Amino acid sequence: MKLTPRFTLLAAGILAATSLTACSGGTASAGGAAGAAPKLVFIQGVAGDEFYVSMGCGIDAAAKSAGATVNTQGPAKFDPTLQKPIVDSVTAAKPDAILIAPTDVAAMQAPLKAAAAAGIKVVLVDTTVQDPAFAASAISSDNKGGGLEAFKAIKGLNPNGGKVLVISTDPGISTADARVAGFEEGAKADSAFTYLGVQYSHNDPAEAARLVSAALAKDPDIVGVFAANTFAAEGTATGIRQAGKQDQVKIVGFDAGPAQVKQLKDGVVQALIAQEPASIGTQGVEQALKAIKGESTEKDIQTGFKQITAANLTAEGAQYVYKSTC
Repeated sequence: MKLTPRFTLLAAGILAATSLTACSGGTASAGGAAGAAPKLVFIQGVAGDEFYVSMGCGIDAAAKSAGATVNTQGPAKFDPTLQKPIVDSVTAAKPDAILIAPTDVAAMQAPLKAAAAAGIKVVLVDTTVQDPAFAASAISSDNKGGGLEAFKAIKGLNPNGGKVLVISTDPGISTADARVAGFEEGAKADSAFTYLGVQYSHNDPAEAARLVSAALAKDPDIVGVFAANTFAAEGTATGIRQAGKQDQVKIVGFDAGPAQVKQLKDGVVQALIAQEPASIGTQGVEQALKAIKGESTEKDIQTGFKQITAANLTAEGAQYVYKSTC
């Protein structure tokens, strides 16, 4: 999951929910009408984000191969007050299945449960809700494992230990919470490190920069920061640069969009933990089509992650970089 710092009005978020992509192929046996192509809707966590663009590429390719159609929509900000109206509108249109990255574990529970009650197959991709029992399947990265991998990366960069900090987005986002938990578990288990806890940037790079600047003023000997999503990494790098601590503080970011890869190339960020969004999308379509056909589905699927560094960026790490377009 990767989020956006734009601050928009509700109306703007709803306007941003217009269809972004549509893919169609041949005839499939499943669907709302006999012989009709299955109708899928992909509701992103936020429109235009490279993580969800990459996921959409996987969804589009898998749907086209299966002869299904996809309508993609997303709010202008990772915000349940903007995503819920989209879900309500899509539910009223009664597609065969919804693939969605819920923007909050609590706020999106009821609208998605209502969609399932209306006979729409719901597949959760990336994020989840408090009780996903209604969903045909839930597919996400091993986010806790990714958080632990982030700690291992910081440990490798600081073998003598020291103070470490996490900058995350907001509490209540399932993926980010799991990443923080994984990092915290690793840091607390290693006596060479002092864990300073997590601070929340509310998906605003400027706020992340402010938090890091304040943390460095209080603890000038911080050696590492785990930035739990893309914009947290962007703001963390800015805060460290403003404090003149580039040589001291090592940053490990989560996600691998173009901006983060540039930071890695420039040496601002030392490592990135990349997810496999296209794989999440592909498997999401597979599970949705099985559910539509009345076949059994896998309730929980976890995909992997890859630690990208400057050393492997042009080799095996290249395939994990997120896409801006398909």
